[in-house]
Amino acid sequence: MKKYIYNFIAIALLILSGCNDVLDRPEKTQPTDDGFWKSEADIRLYINDFYPQYFVGYNSGWATQYAPLRGYFFADDFASQGKQTSFENSIPSSRGSISLGTVWEPYYAGPTWNFAWVKNSNILIDRIENRMKDRLTEEAYKHWLGVARFFRGFEYHRLVSVFGDVPLYTKPFENSDQEEMWKDRSPRSEVMEQVYEDFKFSFEHIRSEDIEAHNVTKYIAAGFISRIMLFEGTWVKYHEGNTELAKKYLTFAKEAANFIINSGKYKISGDFKKLFGSFDLKGHEEVIIYRHYDASKGVSHHIASYSNGYESQHPGPNLDLATAFICNDGKPYQNSSIEGADKLDIKNMIKTRDPRFEATFLDHPKTQSATLLYASKFIDRDGPLYWNSGNIPPQYSSVTNDNDYPVLRYAEVLLSWIEAKAELETMGEATVSQADIDLSINAIRARPLDNIAIQKGIKQTDTMQLSEITEDFDPSRDPDVTPLIWEIRRERRMEFVYEHSRLLDLKRWKKLDYMNNEINKYTMLGLWINIPEELPSILEDKDGNPIPVQVVKKDGNIITYDGSNRDQMVGFYVPTKAVPRDPFTDRSYLAPVGQAQIDQYADKGKTLSQTKGW
Repeated sequence: MKKYIYNFIAIALLILSGCNDVLDRPEKTQPTDDGFWKSEADIRLYINDFYPQYFVGYNSGWATQYAPLRGYFFADDFASQGKQTSFENSIPSSRGSISLGTVWEPYYAGPTWNFAWVKNSNILIDRIENRMKDRLTEEAYKHWLGVARFFRGFEYHRLVSVFGDVPLYTKPFENSDQEEMWKDRSPRSEVMEQVYEDFKFSFEHIRSEDIEAHNVTKYIAAGFISRIMLFEGTWVKYHEGNTELAKKYLTFAKEAANFIINSGKYKISGDFKKLFGSFDLKGHEEVIIYRHYDASKGVSHHIASYSNGYESQHPGPNLDLATAFICNDGKPYQNSSIEGADKLDIKNMIKTRDPRFEATFLDHPKTQSATLLYASKFIDRDGPLYWNSGNIPPQYSSVTNDNDYPVLRYAEVLLSWIEAKAELETMGEATVSQADIDLSINAIRARPLDNIAIQKGIKQTDTMQLSEITEDFDPSRDPDVTPLIWEIRRERRMEFVYEHSRLLDLKRWKKLDYMNNEINKYTMLGLWINIPEELPSILEDKDGNPIPVQVVKKDGNIITYDGSNRDQMVGFYVPTKAVPRDPFTDRSYLAPVGQAQIDQYADKGKTLSQTKGW
């Protein structure tokens, strides 16, 4: 159905014309919608535009905003050639947009200073309350109001995750209302309390099922509520030390996840590759909502093209990410008894690590990756086989890819649930049990393997035993983090490589320091490689001149190829001319607003506060 391929009529653009302000503040629209708002069908039509905004999937065409691999590549998981991408270090001249399209700040993994979708949600809420309440049954009225408030809460969470304090608008208003139009930022706590109330209403009233596939249901809302409340609960714990508020949000995160878990509707099902390479996820038992693509109908993307082994990946997955993967005996490589576990080359890591490693990366080094480790997560098994054929099929090349994307899946719900429980335990709530681990982490580890993985000798990872997760379980554990929470975070890192999660996780845990290349040397390296045996072609150019390729030995010595030391070119690969990113401080957790926005307020005799630290 068109509902889940997002081939929508832009009805909101017809209704919402007329707001040209740089800040795109919510405002009362022109009376062009007087003939609208007569039935549930009108609400459905209006909401159509929300779906590609919030359930972006692989995005579409060449767009990369909120898309895996091509959008989410700024974290401690990735390294690039040359200077590593730095955090923002100055106030931008402008940070405003009037676009209703998907606009974002890639190095904050969230929206720019744009309140268009807050306005859209507020108009929807207003129309349901003031024009449609008498036209709908009580159940329908509360359902659609719940959907509208869900989207408003979703947008405010995204804005808060980028900027912290933001102006809070809960209703449309007239252009002439200058006080409302130009009001300053509201405290983060006030905004998130509104989000909490919106989500509480949504969770209570949104229907469990809908007559049209992939419309927002209680299950979809609950999954995102669990994600967002986990984010804010851990943010206020680690940034503000507010355990009372953290408990409130984390309890709701657990409650929302519990609803999905206890329903029995979803389960870990099918192999990992089919979650991302499938051309039709309909009926997949692990997928709560997905975005469907069909190139024959003009609905396609390009993410598989950049997973095909031919197109470049810059930045590429780094050694820090690779060594975070658990071995298939369920232990970190430093303590693993698996033969070859401490050999950190691609071939051995493929054999010894959790199956998600093999399902995420190609099993041989590729020069197309900045680190030689090439991600093939977002393509099926056949796609990379064409890379040297000279004839890559359209589903794996250009902008005509049409594999589906699992926007929200059960594994995330389980990991949100167990993390919320573990965090609550640190604040005096119920202790996490082995049964909890079995229901969540061990269920994910038991995900079936496909035949190709089995033929390679890949094995499922042993179950986590809570009694084994002690202080010395992982010698590389951050001492600020309890052993159990550290292992839960590891599961997230393995599960969500290149998806929405990693940078936002570092932000909410207050761990951006993991991205300090000077301290965390593994973030700027590739895996161990014997270049003369595995990839000798990178040592010399076409004329036989040596290329200054570099490797790092285990003792930290850097070896540069000079034409006479071929046998020494064995070690951790160094991306070409890699140097650390610029130093950064805690202000990088949040984005500044643009100078143009502050000046525009000043022109109206008003004040727009700058983000703390900027």
